[in-house]
Amino acid sequence: MAPYAPTRIRTRPFHLIRALLGEGHSVSLATLYTDHEEAGEIQALAPQLDGVIAEKMPVLRSLWNCVKALPGRRPFQACYSWSPALARRLVRLTGRTRFDVVHVEHIRGVRYGLLLRRATAGRGAERPAVIWDSVDCISSLFRQAARESLARRSRLAARLDLRRTERYEGHLCSRFDRVLVTSDQDRLDLLKLAGRWGSPGGNGAAGSVGDRVHVVPNGVDLDYFAPPEGPREAGVIVVSGKMSYHANVTAVAHLVKEVMPRVWSRLPDTRLWIVGKDPPEEVRRLGVPWAGGQAQAGASLPARESRVVVTGTVADIRPFLRRATLAVAPARYAAGIQNKVLEALACGLPVVATPEAVAALEVRAGHDVLVARGPDDMAASILGVLGDPRLQTRLGRAGRQMVEHRHQWGAVARGLTQIYIGALGREAVCADSGSGR
Repeated sequence: MAPYAPTRIRTRPFHLIRALLGEGHSVSLATLYTDHEEAGEIQALAPQLDGVIAEKMPVLRSLWNCVKALPGRRPFQACYSWSPALARRLVRLTGRTRFDVVHVEHIRGVRYGLLLRRATAGRGAERPAVIWDSVDCISSLFRQAARESLARRSRLAARLDLRRTERYEGHLCSRFDRVLVTSDQDRLDLLKLAGRWGSPGGNGAAGSVGDRVHVVPNGVDLDYFAPPEGPREAGVIVVSGKMSYHANVTAVAHLVKEVMPRVWSRLPDTRLWIVGKDPPEEVRRLGVPWAGGQAQAGASLPARESRVVVTGTVADIRPFLRRATLAVAPARYAAGIQNKVLEALACGLPVVATPEAVAALEVRAGHDVLVARGPDDMAASILGVLGDPRLQTRLGRAGRQMVEHRHQWGAVARGLTQIYIGALGREAVCADSGSGR
């Protein structure tokens, strides 16, 4: 179950489904969509699946869910994607179809997982293993956002929901047959919360759930994201990501205001492309809008006379990753694996990143990527790459080799299959309290 339509932007559910199908599994999908475009993405995936159930979730309904959650104890994230209609259809589906595993993604989908655990509890050995893919430790992200986010509304929202999210995530660790995260740090953060907030049924000790919490990293589509055949443009930096995301807003604002002036003082012709959907006003005013529309492969890219270009939504990010000189990942705070870094590396693009942007990756600093702390260090690293074609080539090759070795979706799916098998041979997990938290 995915609480949002699996697409190339929602890369984890999209590629896990494809990779599991490639491993010979039968997969059914339950999901939500917000608009016609997402409905089309689901429809395109449907022929490969055993079945699909999908319900529309307008943004206003999600916001109303959060308003209703204010007096209660559930965090907003756990209520945001709740659809009673989808819940009813899920219960009916699992009542008439035998599934070995129910895989539920993100804290936004976790209530469906709790519901299905209760609905299938009386089946004994026929009960499916219910897996919660937390992806990231959301309370860890909120803790960082409360300190670091430049957007006041994001800081306030994180502070408002932080304690409830910590308590909820700690409780959840003992409620599922297995819990998944994308990094070792997220696993440690969840286990700390389990020790602090775990329910009496799970005895509140991280050690009691530690063998259930597993790291399943993200992969990258190495055929789709591939190095260019032709030359790159000189003096071009690209930063990518969903630009409505508060961590990306903070990151690009810091890059443009604190780092790039140091770069421009030495190389004034350096250009910056800010590429990603739904940039808010804070991001749009950092540069000029791109008049190119939704770029397809081979389409014209931003003009040379524009120092900073904010593209907005693009249909295909690969032309930008294949034409730029280097990518910068300037995250001030983060949780889990940064897919934007994997995609750039897969395209053979040199990457300069903050420690936060690569903390979940097994990269060799100075070999696979350049890791920079602070504006001066980052500017110096950027200038070093821009001025050294041999360094560009070396970093591009090493980064591509790293993702080929560590981040193939097929290998990720095979590891996940082993976790499924272990969950099917599980010891009984503790009974739900019946609260539906």
